[in-house]
Amino acid sequence: MRILYLITGSGGSFYCTNCYRDMIYVRAIKKVKGVDANAIPLYLPPDTLEDKAEVDPHVFFGAISMFLREKVRFLRNMPAFFDKILDSAPLLKIAAKQAGSTRTEGLEDLTLDMIKGDNQFREPEMNRLVKYLGLTGKPDIIHLSNALIIGLAYQLKKKMGVRVVCSLQNEDDWINEMAEPFGSKAWKMIAEESVNVDAFVSPSNYYKDFFISKTGIPGDKIHVVPSGFEPQPDKEPGETDRPPAIGYFSRVSLHNGFDKLAEAFIKLKSGDFPDLTLHVCGGYTGDDKPFIREQIQKIREKGFKSSVRIYPEFIGNAKEEFFSNIDLMSVPVRKYDGYGLYILEANASRVPVVQPGTGSFPEILNRTGGGIIYSPDTVDELANSISNLLKDKSLRLKLGNQGNNIVRKEFNTLSMAEGLAEIYEKL
Repeated sequence: MRILYLITGSGGSFYCTNCYRDMIYVRAIKKVKGVDANAIPLYLPPDTLEDKAEVDPHVFFGAISMFLREKVRFLRNMPAFFDKILDSAPLLKIAAKQAGSTRTEGLEDLTLDMIKGDNQFREPEMNRLVKYLGLTGKPDIIHLSNALIIGLAYQLKKKMGVRVVCSLQNEDDWINEMAEPFGSKAWKMIAEESVNVDAFVSPSNYYKDFFISKTGIPGDKIHVVPSGFEPQPDKEPGETDRPPAIGYFSRVSLHNGFDKLAEAFIKLKSGDFPDLTLHVCGGYTGDDKPFIREQIQKIREKGFKSSVRIYPEFIGNAKEEFFSNIDLMSVPVRKYDGYGLYILEANASRVPVVQPGTGSFPEILNRTGGGIIYSPDTVDELANSISNLLKDKSLRLKLGNQGNNIVRKEFNTLSMAEGLAEIYEKL
């Protein structure tokens, strides 16, 4: 059975759970007996050197050429060699670092163009992709990274006669920021194009129900397969005499609630925890820089700047060091999250989490037992929950150990790969 993943990248400037999940899928399914898998990147090249080793070196629907074709009409028929120049690795790397690369403003029409199935705008690039797949070997199943590229399903089935699977996770992050009527149109078009997808995969029951509420897609067409995780070898934490520390592991942004954790940190450090430190890991985009400066300024005004450490990298040794330096973690997102791989990351390092009782968090923590949920979602309640856990070392150890045990047993890549393979085999 040949599986092809069409994956979209963020450019590697921040911790993107969707990108991370896609690469975990690719690595995990390759270990299943009888499965031959490959991945081709769309828009931008893979995020890390490790990812590049796992995927095809060719990028299709390159971010620069797609943007120019959308914005400049006479460029829609530009020769193919211009695409190769515009979508070369150096130029795409520069494009990924631009402030607007993760913002919907100006990209509404392009988003709808990628959702629409019968779209002549994509025809040249679609033909290039189909021709390339013909040379490398026709897959049995093509797995799309998310529903924002669901329009590819129609052409792939028409031109290649393949089965199509589509992952679901946090499409609303992008669609909710689209000005109307684009946002409403996007959900309606996704519902219309869903007939061209043979199966959808959601990481949580919460997001499955949410997606049904937005599109009306039949529930039996959406399969829940919790995303697995590739933890480092397990090791018992050693004793330490460092000050108490809280951590944040995600893209540093307003959307992910970094300002709420910064305010809770100030509140705690001004009260019962004068030695408290804050560790921040996960990267950011150009758009996030003014927001981050504002939060650091608030901390600096209180005289606490020296108690904050920002990690320049969020993979490999830097990530391992981050988790070894904190007692608990919180990512108090504003928008309800469809999943939370960062929860599994923390639990696998025996770090308990403190999360708002929103989105998929109760569902995940009910299974892992690796943290506590707080409600209502306010800074005061967040600070109180962190305070209670910092004061109770035995509870921290209990939650960290529980989370570590369950994540490694039930949220591993083998369990995830088996769930995906079962869907593929039925198709």
